[in-house]
Amino acid sequence: MQQPIRILIADDHPVFRQGLISVFRQQHEFTIVGEVSDGRQVLPLIEDIDPDVLLLDLVMPGLTGIETLREMSGPRSRVKTIVLTAGIAKEQIAQALQLGARGIVLKDAATDVLLRSIRCVVNGEFFVGEQAVADLEEALRPYITSTDSNARKRFGITNRECDIVGAVVSGYTNRDIAEKFSISEQTVKHHLRNIFDKLGVSNRLELALFALNHRLV
Repeated sequence: MQQPIRILIADDHPVFRQGLISVFRQQHEFTIVGEVSDGRQVLPLIEDIDPDVLLLDLVMPGLTGIETLREMSGPRSRVKTIVLTAGIAKEQIAQALQLGARGIVLKDAATDVLLRSIRCVVNGEFFVGEQAVADLEEALRPYITSTDSNARKRFGITNRECDIVGAVVSGYTNRDIAEKFSISEQTVKHHLRNIFDKLGVSNRLELALFALNHRLV
């Protein structure tokens, strides 16, 4: 028999949390393993109970949802995070996805949408806009405006560097980028150092967010 999907809820509204718990109690394929109301409680509990899915509110005391995602970035946990929000700007969607969120679901969405989003992210997909998408690049595409060639010129980004930036935004590793463009990983690192210097950023996440905000990709 397949084990139920283990869910942690992080939301500061007790009525909303209890509503979610009531929904999941009626679904045998899911089980609630924890609930928190403060962003600062999320990381310790994840490390303690190792849930499959984190349902994360964007607006919480302590740490916001975005700040929590930033703290979670890296190989700390296998948890798949779905952001639950009453409303979200497209820039926040892009930022949440870049920080590791696997799904974005509005709080007023139908129950079956939320349940479907959980199944999708557990199966390795992304879930944005009430539909499953295969990868990060596809998930981000609707929230990225068209490339601004003037912005590229303003920052002195070459065509090859723009290719590298686009790959970083899409979640490619250095090895993936090297294979994609048939260059060495050392060359990729060289390009990234140049790009960081030109744009005044210090890491890949800052680069991705800068690129999205300034329409470099």
